[in-house]
Amino acid sequence: SLFFMVKKRKIRCPQCGFLDTIKKGKRDGYSRYFCNNCKSYFTDRRAHISKQNMFVWFEKWVRDKQSISQISKASGYSERTLKRYFYKVLPTCPTWQIQKREKVNLLIDGTYFTNKVCLLLYRDHNIKMTILYRLTRQEALRDLKEDLQAIKDVGIEIESVTCDGAANVIRAVREVCPEAIIQRCTFHITNEICNWLTKKPKSEAARELRELVCYLSKVSNHKEAQLWMRAFVDWHTKHEEYINERSVDEETGKWWYTHKMLHRSATHIKRAIPNMFNYTRYPNIPKTSNSIESFFGHLKDHLRLHRGLSNEHFKDFVKWYLFLQSNQGKANKK
Repeated sequence: SLFFMVKKRKIRCPQCGFLDTIKKGKRDGYSRYFCNNCKSYFTDRRAHISKQNMFVWFEKWVRDKQSISQISKASGYSERTLKRYFYKVLPTCPTWQIQKREKVNLLIDGTYFTNKVCLLLYRDHNIKMTILYRLTRQEALRDLKEDLQAIKDVGIEIESVTCDGAANVIRAVREVCPEAIIQRCTFHITNEICNWLTKKPKSEAARELRELVCYLSKVSNHKEAQLWMRAFVDWHTKHEEYINERSVDEETGKWWYTHKMLHRSATHIKRAIPNMFNYTRYPNIPKTSNSIESFFGHLKDHLRLHRGLSNEHFKDFVKWYLFLQSNQGKANKK
């Protein structure tokens, strides 16, 4: 007699997405399975499991830096099937809800993408989570005020705001939550001035200012902050004439600062000083927005992997990324 080997259909685990499963009897009339990979039990409800299986791979595509071709090899689904499903799910991202808490130390920053989309992010420094975001064209004052008001309307007290010093951000904070303490990001100040003065400044004044600014990151308490400000005042007094030196066009009469970048750097610091060292008096306040910059970096790494998305799919991908990285996404997964 002839025996035909029938290839049995493997059942995919809805928790981890792997096919390393074995049958373990029945439960409520449905076949019960055990996953050797994640050690979980599940029942074979076809439509439900199929939907969950596909979403597992969608989440890996969004969060885990995996291309569709890589997911296709790992999952057994064709690239065409995955694309069709992923693009169907992209527009269905759940509505973002502001998670209520008593008090926050906000980090606010925006980043621009090559397709002229701006992502405004509001993150809670204490729990390292996004509170609110906005996809827009620019950091407009109206949008910033609306977002800050939305956070306040939920009942959240905004104790402080750390930002890069953008005029619209500071103005919005002062108008919507004047009681909040503003902290200028010290890393942005250092980075901008070092770029303006270059790595090897030619003038003595520029060299001294660059050295002073590079020490800014080491200021950790109020006494050191006072010493730093005194050193800056002494530097400015010493080189004031050189900083303000002007050149004049004899024909038109127009003038400009001879040492433009040095003058710009000195002015930048003078404007920032009132909000530069608030973190030395209030320990809860972060002195930089580096964590939000790091978050932007990870997001852009993911987007580079998925080049070619249309504008709408691009925005939807960002929404899903933010949702899945948040507490809302983790709660939804559970």
